[in-house]
Amino acid sequence: MEADEPKHCAWCGRRLPGSGRIGRPRRYCAQPCRQRAYERRAALQRGGLPEDAVVLSTAELADLQDRLFQLRCAAEDVVTAAQDGAENEELRKLAAELVESAKGLERLR
Repeated sequence: MEADEPKHCAWCGRRLPGSGRIGRPRRYCAQPCRQRAYERRAALQRGGLPEDAVVLSTAELADLQDRLFQLRCAAEDVVTAAQDGAENEELRKLAAELVESAKGLERLR
């Protein structure tokens, strides 16, 4: 990751403020996120799951599936518009919507 690239909370994905501090870089935006990460690590150890396991609740999985469906639909809209000979401006608009949909998937929590 480059120095000028923004950093994000390891738990919730929020953008971390630039610190300019000396020492270890921040990993979490706030104490509650640090606590949830600790609880997750402890639960993984108790459950025997590997540390890199991703555990989602049913609601989180459904939300992720909905966002993936939105992304696929946005991509299909771009393809259909291109096949139908849409104007450049409409294609730019659809591509921008596709990017926004993809950005929504960057954060799992």
